[in-house]
Amino acid sequence: MADTETALHAARALILADLAARDVADAAVVSLVEEAVAQRRWWVEQWPQGAEFVVGLVAQDVQDALLEGYGRWPLCEACAAGDGELHALSVEPELGPDPHWVCGKEGVAVAPVGSLA
Repeated sequence: MADTETALHAARALILADLAARDVADAAVVSLVEEAVAQRRWWVEQWPQGAEFVVGLVAQDVQDALLEGYGRWPLCEACAAGDGELHALSVEPELGPDPHWVCGKEGVAVAPVGSLA
């Protein structure tokens, strides 16, 4: 149980750091993070070996929730700075340890989840 809680708290902290880095961590968005963590709690309790994957899964859950209510997040700032089309970064690997935010258009890792600038 301690590993589950540690993984969930780490996921919450990393996602909140990325939201704060992109200045979108208002109360409603933080509530979306809390909901995503609560939903993943059951998942990781059922599959404790998946605890190392929970950061990426919560990041994807928050992205999905934001897309429905707020729009794409996090936007790829490198492509947006040029004349490129606005697009969101994706989480890779989709189910694996050490998830990163990746620009799918350029195929480059931008930052580990929790380390957006």
